[in-house]
Amino acid sequence: MPAPLVPLLALCDGTRDARSLGAAFTLRTGIDMGEQRIRELLDGLDAALLLEGPAYESAVARALGEYRSAPSRPPFHAGSVYPSDAAALRETVAGLCGDAPAAAVGSDRRLAGMLCPHIDYARGGRTYAGTWRAAGADLAGLERVIVLGTDHMGAPAAITPTRQRYATPLGVLPTALDAVDRVAAAVGEGAAFAQELHHRSEHSIELASVWMHCFTEPEPPELVPVLCGSFVDFVSGGGRPADDPALDAAMDALAEAAAERPTLVIAAGDLAHVGPTFGDPAPVSGPARGALRAHDEESLAAICDGDAERFLSLSAAEGDRRRICGLAPVYIMLEVLRRAGGGPVDGVSMGYDQCPADEDGGSLVSIAGALLYA
Repeated sequence: MPAPLVPLLALCDGTRDARSLGAAFTLRTGIDMGEQRIRELLDGLDAALLLEGPAYESAVARALGEYRSAPSRPPFHAGSVYPSDAAALRETVAGLCGDAPAAAVGSDRRLAGMLCPHIDYARGGRTYAGTWRAAGADLAGLERVIVLGTDHMGAPAAITPTRQRYATPLGVLPTALDAVDRVAAAVGEGAAFAQELHHRSEHSIELASVWMHCFTEPEPPELVPVLCGSFVDFVSGGGRPADDPALDAAMDALAEAAAERPTLVIAAGDLAHVGPTFGDPAPVSGPARGALRAHDEESLAAICDGDAERFLSLSAAEGDRRRICGLAPVYIMLEVLRRAGGGPVDGVSMGYDQCPADEDGGSLVSIAGALLYA
Protein backbone atom coordinates (compact mmCIF):
# COMPACT_ATOMS: atom_id res chain seq x y z
CA MET A 1 0.00 0.00 0.00
CA PRO A 2 1.60 3.34 -0.98
CA ALA A 3 2.23 5.34 2.18
CA PRO A 4 0.17 8.40 1.13
CA LEU A 5 -2.90 6.17 0.75
CA VAL A 6 -2.68 4.53 4.18
CA PRO A 7 -5.08 7.08 5.77
CA LEU A 8 -7.72 5.82 3.34
CA LEU A 9 -7.71 2.41 5.04
CA ALA A 10 -8.84 3.91 8.32
CA LEU A 11 -11.85 5.37 6.52
CA CYS A 12 -12.94 1.95 5.18
CA ASP A 13 -15.15 1.20 8.18
CA GLY A 14 -18.33 0.28 6.30
CA THR A 15 -20.04 3.65 6.74
CA ARG A 16 -19.00 5.26 3.43
CA ASP A 17 -19.45 4.53 -0.27
CA ALA A 18 -16.71 5.27 -2.82
CA ARG A 19 -17.77 8.90 -3.29
CA SER A 20 -17.88 9.58 0.46
CA LEU A 21 -14.50 7.86 0.92
CA GLY A 22 -12.96 10.11 -1.71
CA ALA A 23 -14.38 13.25 -0.12
CA ALA A 24 -13.24 12.26 3.36
CA PHE A 25 -9.78 11.35 2.08
CA THR A 26 -9.42 14.67 0.25
CA LEU A 27 -10.55 16.56 3.36
CA ARG A 28 -7.86 14.86 5.47
CA THR A 29 -4.96 14.80 3.01
CA GLY A 30 -5.65 17.33 0.28
CA ILE A 31 -5.30 14.55 -2.32
CA ASP A 32 -8.13 14.14 -4.84
CA MET A 33 -8.03 10.56 -6.13
CA GLY A 34 -11.29 10.65 -8.00
CA GLU A 35 -14.18 8.26 -7.53
CA GLN A 36 -13.02 5.81 -10.23
CA ARG A 37 -9.57 5.32 -8.65
CA ILE A 38 -11.20 4.86 -5.26
CA ARG A 39 -13.40 2.12 -6.71
CA GLU A 40 -10.39 0.43 -8.33
CA LEU A 41 -8.55 0.49 -5.02
CA LEU A 42 -11.55 -0.97 -3.17
CA ASP A 43 -11.88 -3.70 -5.78
CA GLY A 44 -8.22 -4.58 -5.29
CA LEU A 45 -8.56 -4.72 -1.52
CA ASP A 46 -11.68 -6.85 -1.86
CA ALA A 47 -9.97 -9.27 -4.25
CA ALA A 48 -7.08 -9.58 -1.77
CA LEU A 49 -9.62 -10.49 0.96
CA LEU A 50 -8.69 -7.41 2.99
CA LEU A 51 -12.24 -6.04 3.21
CA GLU A 52 -15.06 -7.63 5.14
CA GLY A 53 -17.77 -8.66 2.73
CA PRO A 54 -19.04 -11.48 0.50
CA ALA A 55 -15.66 -12.28 -1.09
CA TYR A 56 -13.91 -12.56 2.27
CA GLU A 57 -16.74 -14.49 3.90
CA SER A 58 -16.90 -16.91 0.98
CA ALA A 59 -13.15 -17.54 1.15
CA VAL A 60 -13.32 -18.19 4.90
CA ALA A 61 -16.24 -20.59 4.48
CA ARG A 62 -14.39 -22.43 1.72
CA ALA A 63 -11.17 -22.72 3.77
CA LEU A 64 -13.08 -23.82 6.86
CA GLY A 65 -14.90 -26.48 4.86
CA GLU A 66 -11.61 -27.81 3.53
CA TYR A 67 -10.14 -27.86 7.04
CA ARG A 68 -13.09 -29.70 8.55
CA SER A 69 -13.47 -32.23 5.74
CA ALA A 70 -9.79 -33.22 5.68
CA PRO A 71 -8.91 -36.61 7.22
CA SER A 72 -6.94 -34.76 9.91
CA ARG A 73 -5.26 -31.46 10.65
CA PRO A 74 -1.83 -31.81 8.96
CA PRO A 75 1.33 -31.01 10.98
CA PHE A 76 1.69 -27.47 9.64
CA HIS A 77 5.20 -26.86 11.02
CA ALA A 78 6.71 -30.26 10.16
CA GLY A 79 9.79 -29.77 8.03
CA SER A 80 10.51 -26.32 9.47
CA VAL A 81 10.37 -26.55 13.27
CA TYR A 82 10.85 -30.33 13.45
CA PRO A 83 11.43 -33.22 11.00
CA SER A 84 8.50 -34.42 8.94
CA ASP A 85 9.84 -37.99 8.92
CA ALA A 86 8.84 -40.14 11.90
CA ALA A 87 12.26 -41.75 12.37
CA ALA A 88 14.04 -38.41 12.10
CA LEU A 89 11.62 -36.88 14.60
CA ARG A 90 12.26 -39.66 17.12
CA GLU A 91 15.99 -39.19 16.64
CA THR A 92 15.70 -35.42 17.14
CA VAL A 93 13.67 -35.79 20.33
CA ALA A 94 16.06 -38.45 21.65
CA GLY A 95 19.00 -36.15 20.94
CA LEU A 96 17.39 -33.23 22.74
CA CYS A 97 16.54 -35.46 25.69
CA GLY A 98 20.12 -36.72 25.81
CA ASP A 99 21.40 -33.15 26.05
CA ALA A 100 18.87 -32.07 28.68
CA PRO A 101 19.69 -32.37 32.37
CA ALA A 102 18.12 -35.37 34.05
CA ALA A 103 15.48 -34.47 36.60
CA ALA A 104 13.75 -36.83 38.98
CA VAL A 105 10.70 -35.23 40.55
CA GLY A 106 9.86 -38.20 42.73
CA SER A 107 6.33 -37.11 43.64
CA ASP A 108 3.94 -39.79 44.86
CA ARG A 109 1.00 -37.67 43.70
CA ARG A 110 -0.76 -37.73 40.32
CA LEU A 111 0.62 -35.64 37.47
CA ALA A 112 -2.27 -33.31 36.63
CA GLY A 113 -0.82 -30.32 34.80
CA MET A 114 2.14 -29.16 32.76
CA LEU A 115 3.58 -25.86 31.58
CA CYS A 116 5.13 -26.62 28.19
CA PRO A 117 6.76 -23.99 25.97
CA HIS A 118 5.53 -23.32 22.46
CA ILE A 119 8.70 -21.69 21.15
CA ASP A 120 10.55 -23.45 18.31
CA TYR A 121 12.58 -26.52 19.22
CA ALA A 122 15.88 -24.95 18.14
CA ARG A 123 15.69 -22.40 20.94
CA GLY A 124 13.53 -24.25 23.45
CA GLY A 125 14.66 -27.84 22.98
CA ARG A 126 16.37 -28.23 26.34
CA THR A 127 13.34 -26.93 28.22
CA TYR A 128 10.95 -29.14 26.26
CA ALA A 129 13.18 -32.15 26.80
CA GLY A 130 13.78 -31.56 30.50
CA THR A 131 10.07 -31.15 31.16
CA TRP A 132 8.93 -34.19 29.19
CA ARG A 133 11.74 -36.42 30.48
CA ALA A 134 10.72 -35.63 34.04
CA ALA A 135 7.07 -36.30 33.22
CA GLY A 136 7.74 -39.52 31.34
CA ALA A 137 7.09 -42.05 34.10
CA ASP A 138 3.78 -40.38 34.99
CA LEU A 139 2.34 -40.44 31.47
CA ALA A 140 1.41 -44.12 31.55
CA GLY A 141 -2.30 -44.67 31.97
CA LEU A 142 -3.36 -41.27 30.70
CA GLU A 143 -6.63 -41.41 28.79
CA ARG A 144 -7.03 -37.75 27.94
CA VAL A 145 -4.77 -34.73 27.41
CA ILE A 146 -6.25 -31.25 27.33
CA VAL A 147 -3.90 -28.91 25.48
CA LEU A 148 -4.61 -25.23 26.03
CA GLY A 149 -2.62 -23.26 23.47
CA THR A 150 -2.06 -19.56 22.98
CA ASP A 151 -4.11 -18.30 20.04
CA HIS A 152 -1.78 -15.64 18.63
CA MET A 153 -4.61 -14.33 16.41
CA GLY A 154 -7.51 -14.91 18.80
CA ALA A 155 -10.04 -12.39 20.02
CA PRO A 156 -9.81 -11.43 23.72
CA ALA A 157 -10.94 -14.23 26.06
CA ALA A 158 -11.99 -16.43 23.13
CA ILE A 159 -12.15 -20.18 23.71
CA THR A 160 -11.78 -22.08 20.44
CA PRO A 161 -11.85 -25.88 20.38
CA THR A 162 -11.83 -28.03 17.26
CA ARG A 163 -13.30 -31.41 16.43
CA GLN A 164 -10.58 -32.03 13.87
CA ARG A 165 -7.84 -34.54 14.73
CA TYR A 166 -4.27 -33.28 15.04
CA ALA A 167 -1.71 -35.27 13.05
CA THR A 168 2.01 -35.54 13.77
CA PRO A 169 4.73 -37.35 11.81
CA LEU A 170 3.99 -40.33 14.09
CA GLY A 171 0.35 -40.60 13.05
CA VAL A 172 -3.04 -39.09 13.86
CA LEU A 173 -4.00 -38.26 17.45
CA PRO A 174 -7.57 -39.14 18.45
CA THR A 175 -9.78 -36.24 19.52
CA ALA A 176 -12.02 -36.50 22.59
CA LEU A 177 -15.17 -35.39 20.80
CA ASP A 178 -17.34 -35.67 23.91
CA ALA A 179 -15.12 -33.18 25.74
CA VAL A 180 -14.95 -30.84 22.74
CA ASP A 181 -18.73 -30.94 22.43
CA ARG A 182 -19.05 -30.14 26.13
CA VAL A 183 -16.85 -27.06 25.78
CA ALA A 184 -18.72 -25.97 22.65
CA ALA A 185 -22.06 -26.30 24.44
CA ALA A 186 -20.75 -24.19 27.32
CA VAL A 187 -19.46 -21.41 25.08
CA GLY A 188 -22.17 -21.66 22.43
CA GLU A 189 -21.63 -23.46 19.14
CA GLY A 190 -21.30 -20.29 17.10
CA ALA A 191 -18.82 -18.58 19.39
CA ALA A 192 -16.84 -21.76 20.04
CA PHE A 193 -16.05 -22.37 16.37
CA ALA A 194 -16.07 -18.80 15.03
CA GLN A 195 -12.25 -18.78 14.95
CA GLU A 196 -11.70 -22.51 14.40
CA LEU A 197 -9.65 -21.87 11.28
CA HIS A 198 -6.87 -20.53 13.52
CA HIS A 199 -6.09 -24.15 14.39
CA ARG A 200 -4.93 -24.70 10.81
CA SER A 201 -1.59 -22.91 11.27
CA GLU A 202 -1.33 -22.05 14.99
CA HIS A 203 1.84 -23.62 16.41
CA SER A 204 1.15 -23.66 20.16
CA ILE A 205 -0.95 -26.84 20.39
CA GLU A 206 0.97 -28.52 17.58
CA LEU A 207 4.43 -28.18 19.12
CA ALA A 208 3.30 -29.51 22.50
CA SER A 209 1.31 -32.34 20.92
CA VAL A 210 4.33 -33.60 18.99
CA TRP A 211 6.22 -34.11 22.25
CA MET A 212 3.18 -35.71 23.85
CA HIS A 213 2.88 -38.12 20.94
CA CYS A 214 6.57 -39.04 21.11
CA PHE A 215 6.26 -39.87 24.81
CA THR A 216 2.97 -41.78 24.63
CA GLU A 217 3.18 -43.76 21.38
CA PRO A 218 2.09 -46.31 20.23
CA GLU A 219 -1.24 -45.67 22.01
CA PRO A 220 -1.51 -41.93 22.69
CA PRO A 221 -4.37 -40.58 24.81
CA GLU A 222 -7.28 -38.60 23.38
CA LEU A 223 -6.57 -34.94 22.71
CA VAL A 224 -8.77 -31.99 23.64
CA PRO A 225 -7.30 -29.10 21.58
CA VAL A 226 -8.38 -25.65 22.75
CA LEU A 227 -6.95 -22.31 21.61
CA CYS A 228 -7.15 -19.46 24.12
CA GLY A 229 -7.50 -15.80 23.13
CA SER A 230 -5.70 -12.88 24.75
CA PHE A 231 -6.28 -11.84 28.37
CA VAL A 232 -5.42 -8.23 27.54
CA ASP A 233 -8.71 -6.95 28.98
CA PHE A 234 -8.12 -8.68 32.31
CA VAL A 235 -4.61 -7.26 32.77
CA SER A 236 -5.76 -3.75 31.94
CA GLY A 237 -8.38 -3.50 34.69
CA GLY A 238 -11.25 -5.18 32.87
CA GLY A 239 -12.41 -7.52 35.63
CA ARG A 240 -11.68 -11.18 36.31
CA PRO A 241 -11.88 -14.13 33.90
CA ALA A 242 -14.65 -15.69 36.01
CA ASP A 243 -16.76 -12.59 35.30
CA ASP A 244 -16.92 -13.57 31.62
CA PRO A 245 -19.89 -15.99 31.43
CA ALA A 246 -18.65 -17.92 28.37
CA LEU A 247 -15.11 -18.26 29.67
CA ASP A 248 -16.34 -19.26 33.12
CA ALA A 249 -18.63 -21.91 31.63
CA ALA A 250 -15.80 -23.21 29.43
CA MET A 251 -13.51 -23.63 32.44
CA ASP A 252 -16.26 -25.56 34.22
CA ALA A 253 -16.69 -27.82 31.19
CA LEU A 254 -12.96 -28.45 30.94
CA ALA A 255 -12.78 -29.20 34.67
CA GLU A 256 -15.55 -31.77 34.31
CA ALA A 257 -13.71 -33.36 31.38
CA ALA A 258 -10.49 -33.47 33.41
CA ALA A 259 -12.14 -34.99 36.48
CA GLU A 260 -13.96 -37.87 34.84
CA ARG A 261 -10.93 -39.69 33.37
CA PRO A 262 -7.13 -39.82 33.97
CA THR A 263 -6.22 -36.50 32.39
CA LEU A 264 -3.21 -34.24 31.93
CA VAL A 265 -3.90 -30.52 31.36
CA ILE A 266 -1.14 -28.79 29.39
CA ALA A 267 -0.67 -25.04 29.07
CA ALA A 268 1.32 -24.57 25.85
CA GLY A 269 2.64 -21.09 26.54
CA ASP A 270 5.82 -19.04 26.72
CA LEU A 271 6.59 -16.33 29.26
CA ALA A 272 7.99 -12.83 28.64
CA HIS A 273 8.45 -11.11 25.28
CA VAL A 274 10.65 -8.05 25.82
CA GLY A 275 13.03 -5.80 23.91
CA PRO A 276 12.88 -3.68 20.73
CA THR A 277 11.39 -6.52 18.66
CA PHE A 278 8.30 -6.31 20.85
CA GLY A 279 8.11 -2.51 21.05
CA ASP A 280 10.35 -1.69 24.01
CA PRO A 281 12.59 1.36 23.55
CA ALA A 282 15.87 -0.27 24.62
CA PRO A 283 17.59 -3.65 24.41
CA VAL A 284 17.46 -5.92 27.44
CA SER A 285 20.85 -5.48 29.13
CA GLY A 286 22.60 -7.68 31.68
CA PRO A 287 20.97 -6.16 34.80
CA ALA A 288 17.60 -6.07 33.03
CA ARG A 289 17.92 -9.78 32.28
CA GLY A 290 18.40 -10.46 35.96
CA ALA A 291 15.36 -8.38 36.84
CA LEU A 292 13.34 -10.18 34.17
CA ARG A 293 14.33 -13.53 35.63
CA ALA A 294 13.28 -12.40 39.10
CA HIS A 295 9.84 -11.35 37.82
CA ASP A 296 9.47 -14.56 35.84
CA GLU A 297 10.34 -16.60 38.91
CA GLU A 298 7.54 -14.86 40.80
CA SER A 299 5.15 -15.95 38.09
CA LEU A 300 6.57 -19.48 38.13
CA ALA A 301 6.13 -19.63 41.89
CA ALA A 302 2.44 -18.75 41.48
CA ILE A 303 2.12 -21.47 38.83
CA CYS A 304 3.77 -24.06 41.04
CA ASP A 305 1.47 -23.07 43.89
CA GLY A 306 -1.53 -23.60 41.61
CA ASP A 307 -2.60 -19.99 42.21
CA ALA A 308 -4.27 -18.70 39.04
CA GLU A 309 -5.34 -15.36 40.54
CA ARG A 310 -1.87 -14.53 41.85
CA PHE A 311 -0.35 -15.49 38.50
CA LEU A 312 -2.69 -13.12 36.67
CA SER A 313 -2.39 -10.32 39.22
CA LEU A 314 1.40 -10.16 38.77
CA SER A 315 0.95 -9.27 35.10
CA ALA A 316 -1.90 -6.88 35.86
CA ALA A 317 0.18 -5.06 38.50
CA GLU A 318 2.98 -4.43 36.01
CA GLY A 319 0.62 -3.39 33.20
CA ASP A 320 1.49 -6.50 31.17
CA ARG A 321 5.01 -5.15 30.75
CA ARG A 322 6.47 -8.63 30.14
CA ARG A 323 3.79 -9.52 27.56
CA ILE A 324 3.47 -13.10 28.83
CA CYS A 325 2.35 -14.99 25.75
CA GLY A 326 1.04 -17.93 27.76
CA LEU A 327 -1.03 -15.84 30.15
CA ALA A 328 -4.44 -17.19 29.08
CA PRO A 329 -3.60 -20.91 28.76
CA VAL A 330 -1.64 -20.96 32.03
CA TYR A 331 -4.42 -19.22 33.96
CA ILE A 332 -7.07 -21.50 32.48
CA MET A 333 -4.98 -24.60 33.22
CA LEU A 334 -4.56 -23.60 36.88
CA GLU A 335 -8.23 -22.77 37.24
CA VAL A 336 -9.32 -26.01 35.55
CA LEU A 337 -7.10 -28.01 37.92
CA ARG A 338 -8.56 -26.17 40.90
CA ARG A 339 -12.13 -26.74 39.77
CA ALA A 340 -11.48 -30.37 38.91
CA GLY A 341 -10.78 -30.96 42.60
CA GLY A 342 -8.76 -33.79 44.01
CA GLY A 343 -6.86 -31.72 46.56
CA PRO A 344 -4.46 -28.78 46.34
CA VAL A 345 -2.08 -28.52 43.40
CA ASP A 346 1.64 -28.12 43.84
CA GLY A 347 4.30 -28.00 41.20
CA VAL A 348 7.96 -28.19 40.35
CA SER A 349 9.72 -25.86 37.91
CA MET A 350 11.57 -27.87 35.27
CA GLY A 351 13.89 -25.28 33.81
CA TYR A 352 14.02 -21.66 32.73
CA ASP A 353 15.69 -20.00 29.76
CA GLN A 354 15.90 -16.63 28.03
CA CYS A 355 15.94 -17.10 24.26
CA PRO A 356 17.15 -14.48 21.76
CA ALA A 357 14.44 -12.89 19.63
CA ASP A 358 16.64 -10.77 17.34
CA GLU A 359 20.08 -10.92 15.79
CA ASP A 360 21.62 -8.63 18.42
CA GLY A 361 20.24 -10.53 21.41
CA GLY A 362 18.64 -7.39 22.78
CA SER A 363 15.15 -8.87 22.58
CA LEU A 364 14.21 -11.97 24.53
CA VAL A 365 11.53 -14.59 24.91
CA SER A 366 11.66 -16.30 28.29
CA ILE A 367 10.39 -19.85 28.61
CA ALA A 368 9.95 -22.41 31.36
CA GLY A 369 8.58 -25.84 32.06
CA ALA A 370 6.69 -27.01 35.12
CA LEU A 371 4.94 -30.15 36.33
CA LEU A 372 1.89 -29.87 38.60
CA TYR A 373 0.68 -32.62 40.89
CA ALA A 374 -2.70 -33.11 42.53
